[in-house]
Amino acid sequence: MSNKELSKQIITLVGGESNVNSVFHCATRLRFKLKDSSKANKEALQKTPGVITVVENSGQFQVVIGNNVGQVFEQIMKETNLQDAEQGSKEDSSSDAGFLGKAVDIISSIFSPILGALAGAGVLKGLLALILSLGWINGASGTYLILNAASDSVFYFLPVFLAITAARKFKANQFVSVAIAGALIYPAVITAVGGTEPLSFLGIPIVLVNYSSSVIPIILAVWVQSYVEKWFRSVIHESVRNILVPMFALLIVIPLTFLAFGPVGSMISNGLASGYTWLYNLSPLVAGAIAGAFWQVFVIFGVHWGFVPIMLSNISTLGYDTMLPILSAAVMSQAGAVFGVFLKSRNTQLKALAGSSTLAAVFGITEPTIYGVTLKLKKPFIYACISGAIGGAIIGMGGARAISFSLPGLLALPTYFGTGFSWVVVGLVVAFVLAILLVYVLGFEDPAETETASSTTAETSVDRVASTDSLIEKEVLVSPLAGAVSPLSELPDEAFASGAMGKGIVIEPSSGRLTSPVNGTVTTVFPTGHAIGITSNEGAELLIHVGVNTVKLKGKYFDKKVQEGDIVKQGDLLLEFDVEAIRAAGFVTATPVIVTNSADYLDVLSTKEPEVKSGDYLLTVMI
Repeated sequence: MSNKELSKQIITLVGGESNVNSVFHCATRLRFKLKDSSKANKEALQKTPGVITVVENSGQFQVVIGNNVGQVFEQIMKETNLQDAEQGSKEDSSSDAGFLGKAVDIISSIFSPILGALAGAGVLKGLLALILSLGWINGASGTYLILNAASDSVFYFLPVFLAITAARKFKANQFVSVAIAGALIYPAVITAVGGTEPLSFLGIPIVLVNYSSSVIPIILAVWVQSYVEKWFRSVIHESVRNILVPMFALLIVIPLTFLAFGPVGSMISNGLASGYTWLYNLSPLVAGAIAGAFWQVFVIFGVHWGFVPIMLSNISTLGYDTMLPILSAAVMSQAGAVFGVFLKSRNTQLKALAGSSTLAAVFGITEPTIYGVTLKLKKPFIYACISGAIGGAIIGMGGARAISFSLPGLLALPTYFGTGFSWVVVGLVVAFVLAILLVYVLGFEDPAETETASSTTAETSVDRVASTDSLIEKEVLVSPLAGAVSPLSELPDEAFASGAMGKGIVIEPSSGRLTSPVNGTVTTVFPTGHAIGITSNEGAELLIHVGVNTVKLKGKYFDKKVQEGDIVKQGDLLLEFDVEAIRAAGFVTATPVIVTNSADYLDVLSTKEPEVKSGDYLLTVMI
């Protein structure tokens, strides 16, 4: 599937463009803020080729794409009117999230857009330090001056970068925000910080701090700026609003930042750095083991963003950070685990995914590895956490340090050069190799090939037609309802009608009795009773969805007869519903019967009859 097709599919399955408040992306994920998350079809998205998985947390609907996320995001921007979606809208779906969820959302929104620049500059800074220590370059040369400026500018002017992203998040004027950040690192102010003369503003003493590379002061300032601008926009006439609102924002926020927000933010940064250092110094070995074991768990829940300001504060105030080298052990353990899966699995599809995920994980991108392989298989993820704990403990015990920020992984090695570097190398090798061995020796449940039929015995629901050249298998599904038949494309629901969820057919029920079309297992029973998922004994994954938008009935008129995990036979009663009452409530009762894993089969053929009875032939899945 091309990036253009994938972007259209994603927008359709999140509920359409009108359901999106905002969207931005990080290293591997599209992060949506939806107006109504119930309109998004999470199950269909997870089965869409090109989508690794879907995660909902911190008020965000996150579609994990992998390394290709940037290109997919660009296509979404081209195909929709969401060009300014990073700024969001006034209707924020995270309003119901808890404090932690809101905090994580704010941090991720502010730091995600600049993470690539920070990581790239960090690696360059580490390489430059390594080259300088080896004597390959003269620190007084013009070459070093330019390369140092290239690697250090992102960090020195970090308040400016954060001003832009914070302004987008808080819906403030970006250029005013940049002006505030510029004032914090204005050359005369930086010079005054090193001076001995006390300064004051209107008689109020100024606590001068060097705000270059700082994080929290500018975020606090832009947050306050957003409220200042909002108030002045409400009281100033529109004829002069564009001039006076920025003027008053600069006049009020910049002095307040120097007098209050800046010193307070600096104290918070110093406090975070000192607090982390105190905890780390209690036992570097234990700190390394805990961070190495649980970092990828934090990534799964999205709370890892909360550690980014601490890392940056450590580098800004202490000149180094001890957390980043430890986290590389967690990353390399996932890389080792997925490589172990690659070596051991006999499933060709899983092998291909594991092989590509290994390379991405080695370079610090672990989401494809976690969601696509290790977490799905469960045991490899646990083995990786154990290996990460041991590797992290080794690195922590050695007192390793990062001299600049970068994404944890193999590319970040130059940033760890110096104190404890040899311990980093040992810890990463141990984490990687141990994870491979644990996965390979202890094993995991290797999924069978999806193209291979799970049974070799003939059953009533499966016909096998032999020819001289090949063996074609087909699974026959009978109708779960009695009623008129129509093509899927005629259903007034774009997600189903487009075929995005799979191939199938629509039945307009003449009665409210729904039976099983196959022998299999009930995999999903929606709480509202309006939809049921079944996996047949032959592997076909079916979704039967009674009506359109009937989820809004909240279970009214539906009577579930089965539960998730129930084993059913063809013809067993699954559900009863009141057809006439549903129609009287204004809902369409046309019921799609979908083979959601249609992509795993050669084709899905449907009956040509205009009407069927329960138990009549309905679909054929060509295996």
